[in-house]
Amino acid sequence: MPIIDLRSDTVTQPTPAMRRAMAEAEVGDDVFGEDPTVNRLEKMAAELLNKEAGLFVASGTMANIACQLTHCGRGDEVILGDQSHAFYYEQGGSAALGGIHSRTIPNQPDGSLAFHDIEAAVRTDDIHFPRTKLIALENTHNRCNGNPIAVDYMNSVAEIARNHGLKLHVDGARLFNAAVALGVNARDLVADADSVSICLSKGLAAPAGSVVCGMHEFIHEARRARKVLGGGMRQAGVLAAAGIVALSEMIERLSADHANARSLAEGLANTKGLSINPDNVKTNIVFVDIVQSGMPAQVMAEKLDQQGVRLLPSGPNTLRAVTNYHITPEDIGYTLKVFSRLLE
Repeated sequence: MPIIDLRSDTVTQPTPAMRRAMAEAEVGDDVFGEDPTVNRLEKMAAELLNKEAGLFVASGTMANIACQLTHCGRGDEVILGDQSHAFYYEQGGSAALGGIHSRTIPNQPDGSLAFHDIEAAVRTDDIHFPRTKLIALENTHNRCNGNPIAVDYMNSVAEIARNHGLKLHVDGARLFNAAVALGVNARDLVADADSVSICLSKGLAAPAGSVVCGMHEFIHEARRARKVLGGGMRQAGVLAAAGIVALSEMIERLSADHANARSLAEGLANTKGLSINPDNVKTNIVFVDIVQSGMPAQVMAEKLDQQGVRLLPSGPNTLRAVTNYHITPEDIGYTLKVFSRLLE
């Protein structure tokens, strides 16, 4: 039985072009700055985002922590959303490894942070308080329906940061999904960001890795943070080669993932026992609530899995589906049929 894996876009496997590039990659010791393929990837990513330099790291989590370690010292504070990946899913790494305090404020339903909440969270210079150093945004926003956040909003938060002498970091794990959905250039979404991380191993289908981009001086310091996090990967060009293919060939096709996600959402909205607003689905992430069957999400996921469909429970009565490179319109049709059978 074929498996339709909608748990995450991290389940993507490298394309044939990536496998060829990995097999043929020219490599060197990246810790010495001598891996030509890594150097090429870093330069390519920086140019795509109109930043001075890039840094290849092992994962999105490493990227976010390295950026926080670079922007903040021990006892400093970062303002971020209470539903953000950096706060919710990264094991408190900035606190555990950097002594950095998280000042969480509510994410709005669209993933944004209210301007007045950001302003109110900035600390005055008082010996009782941590020093506010950083604002962190996420685009697209994973836990808020994969919502893409618009250029004007990103620029407005950057202005708040500048007015208070703060830095702005953008967790752009799915930044290219946002750019494609909004019909803008990715560089415009992070034009005023001091640092940005992009993930290669989600919708772009590379097997591993993220790239951090920013000013030369910032990247120099972030390289030190990467080293202390265990991210000096030596002949990493084998992985970077797949990342080059990802940035060259896999961005525009993200629109197909978005179309499949919308089709799935519309079908689920017409399935008895489920609740979802298809208009909330703007990219490749779909959250659906089980409202009538009395079946917990974990049980529903297990029953779906038995019929070859994998979704991720994300709450007691909520399932998450993420379309990706391997999912076809036919897979969406089959998934909807399985849901209908289970909920009859």
